[in-house]
Amino acid sequence: MSIPLERRYADRLEGFAEQHPFPVDLATALALMACAAFGTSLALPGADPPDQDRTGVVLMGVACLALLKHRAFPRTVVTITMGCTVAAVAMGYLLTPLLLAPIMAALYWLATLTDRRTTRVYGIGTTLAVIVAAVVADSMDHLSLLLRTIGPFFWLMLPLAAGNMTRLRRAYLQAVQARAEHAERTREEEARLRVTEERMRIARELHDVVAHHMALANAQAGTAAHLALTRPEQTQRILTDLTGTTSSALRELKAALGLLRQDGETSGSVPLEPSPGLSRLPELVSVCESAGLEVTVTTEGEPQPLSPGVDLTAYRIVQEALTNVTKHATAAAAHVLLAYTGSRLLITVTNDGPSKPESARGRGFGVMGMRERALSIGGELCAGPRPQGGFAVTTALPLQPSVHPVEGTPA
Repeated sequence: MSIPLERRYADRLEGFAEQHPFPVDLATALALMACAAFGTSLALPGADPPDQDRTGVVLMGVACLALLKHRAFPRTVVTITMGCTVAAVAMGYLLTPLLLAPIMAALYWLATLTDRRTTRVYGIGTTLAVIVAAVVADSMDHLSLLLRTIGPFFWLMLPLAAGNMTRLRRAYLQAVQARAEHAERTREEEARLRVTEERMRIARELHDVVAHHMALANAQAGTAAHLALTRPEQTQRILTDLTGTTSSALRELKAALGLLRQDGETSGSVPLEPSPGLSRLPELVSVCESAGLEVTVTTEGEPQPLSPGVDLTAYRIVQEALTNVTKHATAAAAHVLLAYTGSRLLITVTNDGPSKPESARGRGFGVMGMRERALSIGGELCAGPRPQGGFAVTTALPLQPSVHPVEGTPA
């Protein structure tokens, strides 16, 4: 949007006045003093100017000098200039725009520096005082009553209107600047929030991948060491499963790091594995069983299609719950219940074994991550000890995310 040339010059002049207020005010006062002094020498055709030439100049000089304090005392300056102008008109000087120059400047600055109510009160009072002085003054006898009334009213309303426009324009520019600053702060806050959310997403994903596979690998290695001498065939099978567990961990870590490294230009050329979902639940159960944990899965209701985000969230919650059983409980079995009810999927993972004493202090991030995942798609999760013993994780997930898509690798 192009700015008019006169508007640009006005902005520069206003900026210079704000940086150097006193020289600008002094130059303005001297210019107005010259105009007012010249105005005291004017008279209507056929009328003689008043004899008190010096008195009029002194009055106008006082009015112009008072303008130097208009920034600090705009109301007082208006009162002084009004008194000097009314006195000059009452002494017989012709009321002209030149004689009104000091009071017009005072009214303009009053309108720009004060509120609307103050401008209205002082403006109306000043205008009425000047009009009354013009009506009763002998120097205006040659003019009709209408001209003696309309002239001062017009000339005094003009600076008030201009001052109001300037004040509104300044308020508008301040509001625009405030909105721009607010938008900049909001943009920075949103960027920081997105960075924080992305860090939390990466932390949850890496925690689920590393904690799950490392816990299973640890359990498989411990079981293999325990059975190495007595049951070598089963030990061989467990070691084979251990190789698959570590390979799966490496694949998922590679996929997660690949997502972090890719950019907008190369994202379409990087082959990515599909994000895990409940379809991989049998594979998860098989890996858990190789680590010595017997897992049973029960499905209630008619299975419904899940969105990719909900499918990933459901899988990660089951995965983390089973990992916690392997890490923190002495149970040999766990039960997973998938219940499709209406528009929600209820998942319950339970075990009957007591917690390991050494795992009490380390628990926390797994449950926290599961709860964050559930909340991110509009679900809810609760986890805690069961009254009859053991531990239970229960979550209710919508079939379609109701807040925003959950994180995960794209299919």
